[in-house]
This record gives sequence, C-alpha cells and structure tokens, in this order.
Amino acid sequence: MSATPPAAAPVKAKSKKLIVIGAVLVLLVIVGAGAAWFLASRSQAAEDEEGAEPVRKEAVKVVPTFLPMENMVVNLADPGGDRFAQIGITLEVSDAKTAEQIKQYLPSIRSGILMLTSQRTSEELLQREGKEKLAADILREVSRPLGYSVSSSKPRREVQDDDSEEPAARRKVEKNPVQRVLFSSFIIQ
Repeated sequence: MSATPPAAAPVKAKSKKLIVIGAVLVLLVIVGAGAAWFLASRSQAAEDEEGAEPVRKEAVKVVPTFLPMENMVVNLADPGGDRFAQIGITLEVSDAKTAEQIKQYLPSIRSGILMLTSQRTSEELLQREGKEKLAADILREVSRPLGYSVSSSKPRREVQDDDSEEPAARRKVEKNPVQRVLFSSFIIQ
C-alpha cells in the first residue's frame, strides 16, 4: 500500500501540470484569435476609409460650367477714335441652370459689356491690371440681372425691398453663381 501512494502523487502532479498547460494554451489561442479578429477589422475599416475617401473628394469637387460668348468688337476711347478691341469672353458659372439664366439676359449683358469696354483706352487694356479691372467690371455687369451685386472684396446677394421676408443673414451668405470672367481672346488694333 505504501508503494501506490508515491506513484499516484507524481501522476496527480503531472495531470495538474497538463491541465494548467492546456488551460494556458486555450487562453493563448483565444487571445490570439481575438487579436487577429481585432487587427482584421481595423485593416478592413482602414481600407473602407481609403476606398470611400476618393468618392467623397469627387463628390465635393464641383465641375464648373463654362458659357462662351460671341466675340465682340468695340471702339476704344483713344483720342481720334481709330483704335478698337476684339474681345472673346467665357463666363465660368457654378451650374448649367445659371448658364441658362444668363442666356436669357444675354442681349442686355452684351450691351453693358460693350459700354464698359468702350470707356477704356488701348493703353489701359494693354496692361494686365486694366484687363483685370475690365474682368471685374464685366463680372459685376453679368451678375446684376441675376440679382447679385459684386463689390470689390467679394460677391454677395443684392438687398431688395421685395426680398424683405428673407432673413438678412441669408441674403449676405448666398454665393454669386457667376464665378469668373475669362478672356478667350483679346486683340487691340
């Protein structure tokens, strides 16, 4: 009888060691699986963000609409009246709806542009600053029929008495849909 208990003690100790080692292995497998799942979900989320980011950038990026106008020939305000300019203008607007609105007012806009240009001299229009000032004046002339007033700093919606039900803060925030005046040709003779 005394020989059995010493042999049973090492077997019990070995089985306890095996149980502890097995439990540690199971715990390591569970922790490893959890870590693998966590890393896989993070990388999937990062890929989703990378894949969605270009879509967001494309959605934010708005392609402007260009409205080319017929070339205009105008006499300049030079002494003697023998100088003239041929000007090709393209308007950059925010959308096709604005382009259609401008087309409705095109005869009066062209007339205003011709009047503005005829007040300039060839010397003034040969300078970059003169062209930039003319472009700013044309922007003002094009924006006026749409109900916008362009100041020297930035465009804002013109305040009118019949718009009194619209809050003043909203009128100031609206952005002019006519964004730029581009010269497609500019010849002075």
